[in-house]
Amino acid sequence: MQSLNPDPKAHYTSVYGALKKIIRTEGFWRPLRGLNVMMMGAGPAHALYFACYENMKRTLNAVFHHQGNSHLANGIAGSMATLLHDAVMNPAEVVKQRLQMYDSPHRSALSCIRTVLGTEGLGAFYRSYTTQLTMNVPFQSIHFITYELLQEQINPYRGYNPQSHIISGGLAGALAAAATTPLDVCKTLLNTQENVALHLANVSGRLSGMANAFRTVYQLNGLPGYFKGVQARVIYQMPSTAISWSVYEFFKYFLTKHKLENRTPY
Repeated sequence: MQSLNPDPKAHYTSVYGALKKIIRTEGFWRPLRGLNVMMMGAGPAHALYFACYENMKRTLNAVFHHQGNSHLANGIAGSMATLLHDAVMNPAEVVKQRLQMYDSPHRSALSCIRTVLGTEGLGAFYRSYTTQLTMNVPFQSIHFITYELLQEQINPYRGYNPQSHIISGGLAGALAAAATTPLDVCKTLLNTQENVALHLANVSGRLSGMANAFRTVYQLNGLPGYFKGVQARVIYQMPSTAISWSVYEFFKYFLTKHKLENRTPY
């Protein structure tokens, strides 16, 4: 849905219409293309992400001498965690998006990696890194601040409460996703280097840089172009962040409880 100049066969007007058309014309498993490469990157990326967030949050709250939660500390901690997370996930995102484009010439993740390395070099996997950070730093700041704010309202004692973690995580992800959709559209263009769109915009060679991506999107589709796929992005992020927070909070509770139970009393 974020394609700036889609093939007529891949022109989608709604999330449901897109899903139905993809399955009917390209097969039941087509919407899961790129799943393997994302799974490989997600484990280490999220481990770094939450470990950095928890440590930075504690450190910054102590620096600000804040009793309880400081929203500024949460926002900064989320931004710092994003630097590590995106360093791992950016190459995986490039491969995933190239595999998912309509009529992609790449048959597998491995062949995609080999082709990109051979034709564009290692830098291609980080061409959108600054744009990814420019998108994800505000995304994660909004995400973490909103999550912590909602937790203060519906789970003030900050105990393990699955329902509150799911609601807070889902709403925080939806708000952050909607606010950063324009940056996601630009990131997709940089990752996919959509040939027809670049030709129509008179871009020769490879497109690089967030400013150039912003100009190209506006040149081809105007202001509405910045919000292509906003519904799909919100629908994707809501369950994603709800699951992520609820699983994380469960293991945090489980491991902490297990550690306390096994501690030898003096």
